[in-house]
Amino acid sequence: MKRKLIVALGLSAGLLCAQADVTKRLEAAADSFKEVMDTPDKSIPQDLLTKAQCMVIVPGLKKGAFIVGAKYGKGFVSCRKKDGVGWSAPGAIRVEGGSFGFQIGGSETDVFMLIMNQSGMNRLFATKFTLGGDASVAAGPVGRSTQAETDAAMTAEILTWSRSRGLFAGISLSGATLRGDDDWNHDLYGRKITNKEVIMGDVATPAIAEGLIGMLNKYSSRK
Repeated sequence: MKRKLIVALGLSAGLLCAQADVTKRLEAAADSFKEVMDTPDKSIPQDLLTKAQCMVIVPGLKKGAFIVGAKYGKGFVSCRKKDGVGWSAPGAIRVEGGSFGFQIGGSETDVFMLIMNQSGMNRLFATKFTLGGDASVAAGPVGRSTQAETDAAMTAEILTWSRSRGLFAGISLSGATLRGDDDWNHDLYGRKITNKEVIMGDVATPAIAEGLIGMLNKYSSRK
């Protein structure tokens, strides 16, 4: 009986720790997105954000992790609701591998991705896909206007940006892979659930994720 109690307490402590980690990362994702969008001249262009089908935010991705290829960044993805207005509950996602060659220094980098069309959105529901391989990817333009968009940015399925030490810029993440994070989805929703089920199934947004979804709705709800 004592051994069972110890095991149960250990599992409970582990669950609370995992949920605290998810909560912290959700808050970091919301804060980083707000800080970027509150500087219009150096933010994700509003018209691209309005056109986007989905958004991925990976806060505090470790630069060193990609140099050695041994670690990965964790974040969240949300897509437009079925009627096109507002954003879905978030699914957990991880970014793995790829030597990106970050150009803007710093020990941690916030990464933002806009999925621009249905084809790119469908790739999110695959077991795993590679940026620049399975999905076309380009560094996103910065600022109020998208006049500086290149042909690649106009046709890419996914546009990507990064922010480190306050500097926000488009960056190519070609070679990295994205996949759903089943463990964090379980922590978020209390059951086994895939990103496709979260995004396409009208799942209610958990209380701990309301800050992030609130920021997405604030800056691009398509009302």
